[in-house]
Amino acid sequence: MGIKIDLSKLKQMRWSDYAIRFIFGGLVTMLTGVLAYRYGPSIGGLFMAFPAVLPASITLIEKHENIDAAGADTAGAALGSIGLVTFAIAVWYFVDRWSAWIVLMAATLIWLVVAITLWLVSTAISKSLKPKTDQR
Repeated sequence: MGIKIDLSKLKQMRWSDYAIRFIFGGLVTMLTGVLAYRYGPSIGGLFMAFPAVLPASITLIEKHENIDAAGADTAGAALGSIGLVTFAIAVWYFVDRWSAWIVLMAATLIWLVVAITLWLVSTAISKSLKPKTDQR
């Protein structure tokens, strides 16, 4: 399983597919703003980690690709979100101890290590769960 870019798929998309992503992403962003206004930036910031276009993207990937591709994209977003939570915890913990640029660099490094580690572990697990084919 590798990362592939296929630009020919862009020609297969309809304008309505892009509109769905734009509208849904805008609504999620607006909801995050409302939550931040109502409950403060600490609560609103938690929801900024939610990928605004993920639900719309997943449905479109499933529609245009297949369920496996949508599942892989969802799993990647979940692992990345776990990394973002560690980023937020690191910022919260270090913000009063270090200067802002050091905090952001350290939190970014922590996010990167956690996200890559989770991806490697999930890839190893998924490979071990695949049925072995008889190669004679």
